[in-house]
Amino acid sequence: MALLALSVLAALGCRAAFTTWLVSDRVTYRAYETAPPCPGSAPVRAYEDCLRTVTFTVDATKVDRGKRGGLRATLSGTPYWDGGVVFGDPGPVLEELRPGDRITGTVWRGEVVSIAESDARGVRQRTSDAPRDEPQMPAALGTGLGLLAALALVFGGARLLGPGPNPWFAWRPYGRRLLILTVSVSVALGLLGVWTGLAWWLVPAVEAVVVSLGAVLIYGWDRPEGDVRQTGIT
Repeated sequence: MALLALSVLAALGCRAAFTTWLVSDRVTYRAYETAPPCPGSAPVRAYEDCLRTVTFTVDATKVDRGKRGGLRATLSGTPYWDGGVVFGDPGPVLEELRPGDRITGTVWRGEVVSIAESDARGVRQRTSDAPRDEPQMPAALGTGLGLLAALALVFGGARLLGPGPNPWFAWRPYGRRLLILTVSVSVALGLLGVWTGLAWWLVPAVEAVVVSLGAVLIYGWDRPEGDVRQTGIT
């Protein structure tokens, strides 16, 4: 019963990834990409749907690639957006900043989405709060949850319907290996899809094929005990 309950939860997670996470991210990104500059005459507010350019003073920076949240700058000098800003990479702007530097920041919906050097070069860097067009990751993780739902359903159903332990649906080694395979492929394909720009709607098909081929190799490499083709029984 635990496996069947896990199957239901994984299926709900799969549905949420495609209908909520992926859709929400794409809508937010399109809204950000089409947002106009804020009118100069408009009063400054903490939350605005337009892009507002403001000037910050750098109070401190932290460039530590080995820690979560280790790439950040502490900014001040504005009425609403002072504080820490987190980045995904150290360059090209963050690693060059020093306390006391003046930089230009772009704010959207209450978040600092990018910073730029206040000089003629105008080098710009996005922050971790900037919306990104990366639907490959929710597609990959959502597909992985769908495959896990199917895996838990098959293994759980075999336990309920079979008169005894079925070697084809044993947790060790098959269930554990299939779980590791599915999770690993989901994460790896999501990252690879983002890095390569693979069309997100191709991700589910590619993932299903890779996991299926992996399952064939898993069972072919270590066949269940009692398999008729292994023992030669006819």
